[in-house]
Amino acid sequence: MARVPAAALHALAEVMNPIRNAPRALIHRHRTRRTSTTVELASRRRPWTRAVGLVAVVLLGAWLGLLIVGDVRVPVGPMNTTMTLRPSVSGGTKINVSPLGALQLDSHVAPVRLDVNVDQLDPDRAQALVDHPERLSGLQDEVAQDVERGTLDLAVRSCVAVVTGATALGLAVYRRPRRALAAGGLALTLLVASGGTAYATWNPDSVLEPRFSGLLSSAPSLVGDARSIVTEFDVYQKELARLVTNVTKLYDVTSTLPAYQPDPTTIRVLHVSDIHLNPASWKIIASLVEQYKVNVIVDSGDTMDHGTAAENGFLDPIEDLDAPYVWVRGNHDSRVTQKYLEGLKNVHVLDDGRARTVAGLRFAGIGDPQYTPDRSEPDGAEASQELAGARLASALRDQRAAGTPVDVAIAHEPSAAREVDGEVPLVLAGHLHREDMEVMKYGTRLRIEGSTGGSGLRAVEGEYPDPIQASILYFDRDSRRLQAWDEIKLGGLGLTTAEVSRHLPKENQPGATPSPTGTGPSPTGRTRTPTTPSPASP
Repeated sequence: MARVPAAALHALAEVMNPIRNAPRALIHRHRTRRTSTTVELASRRRPWTRAVGLVAVVLLGAWLGLLIVGDVRVPVGPMNTTMTLRPSVSGGTKINVSPLGALQLDSHVAPVRLDVNVDQLDPDRAQALVDHPERLSGLQDEVAQDVERGTLDLAVRSCVAVVTGATALGLAVYRRPRRALAAGGLALTLLVASGGTAYATWNPDSVLEPRFSGLLSSAPSLVGDARSIVTEFDVYQKELARLVTNVTKLYDVTSTLPAYQPDPTTIRVLHVSDIHLNPASWKIIASLVEQYKVNVIVDSGDTMDHGTAAENGFLDPIEDLDAPYVWVRGNHDSRVTQKYLEGLKNVHVLDDGRARTVAGLRFAGIGDPQYTPDRSEPDGAEASQELAGARLASALRDQRAAGTPVDVAIAHEPSAAREVDGEVPLVLAGHLHREDMEVMKYGTRLRIEGSTGGSGLRAVEGEYPDPIQASILYFDRDSRRLQAWDEIKLGGLGLTTAEVSRHLPKENQPGATPSPTGTGPSPTGRTRTPTTPSPASP
């Protein structure tokens, strides 16, 4: 066999080696590409993971910092208080007055809430006020200064607590000074953003409409008098000072500190509705009359459940209430019910548009045209309500023409009450078992009361018992116009909660243009240009 030259073998190897190694090279390239792709994808995901982790560390560290350091003990007038910033979704301000309850103010929208805890009354400072009553005139300014100084100190401490907490936790988690500093810087950024949001949404007038929850007997003093709140103050710190000052008056009831004194020029109307034979309602009404110094009670119907003569004895406690009782018939109140009430002392039954002046206000009302103890609605029920409302509107026009304009109209169903739009400043109704308020097209304000009886026996039909609801309406004695109202909500059957929220009409907000004192006469109540303010949200 002829021998192949070595040079030829070498040349052949140079040609075959690439072919033979091609599969291996392809496999290696594929593995290399897959590995690089995986590394690239992992590197893309990693910054997001790091960012989320850093934010979580910052938020947790800031929260821990606030818990540990972020509160300030501040003497406010004769009281010792603690001011604290707490993480919150909705923000706002909460004043805790243990054991009386708490006031909540919608002061701002930010992820932090200001808590003011009233810890105790200092006996020495309180006694100094007793010995020197002339100091009471300057107590409000003193309290305002204390609150301003405390909130400034709290802001500085909270900044330090948030940044320190986030930095410390970042160092503990990452164990790298650079990462820890990044956590502290992010915390400071978030704090500045929160402060900017709070500043942009700051509502100093929120203290005019506080929400109180706690012991109902404490609510009048803590929330304050409507006339004073509306006319005297429009600055947040002064309003907050007034609330805290009222707490002072409650804490030591045995001392000679001045007690809460309602403004004698304000007419207070207690609006109740839909009692539905709940005997507990009379004790609640009597308590509200005493606590709020109520001048007149208005019941917009459905006091009974079936309107039978056997139920009439349920109405007897009305004579013992220390305020006149104005009543209109509801769809669960029969003519038998109405006749029995007409025979009770201290009761003013209104029907067919008749008007009567009680406690300085002129009322007119009409009874419900339907009598439905079985809660059914026969055909034409809505039309009959509108017809009753039209009769009431006609009576209101007659009263105005006679020079005796009506201040408050009353009907049981809202559909009837809506027919008097433009003929009266305020109309009261019930029937729906829930509270509501609106200003209608021609300027009349419609106030719908919830069930003061907690829906009666029907309170246990649902998963939770219906609340017991009532309202205190504040009227100016000179203009006889509504200037504020308190919505009162008590826990239903078996519950002991109490909540009171203050509301102001738009025209009574600080800086608003005062509303006219009356509406002009109208032949139809629908086609004229109203003389009251344009419709606004209640």
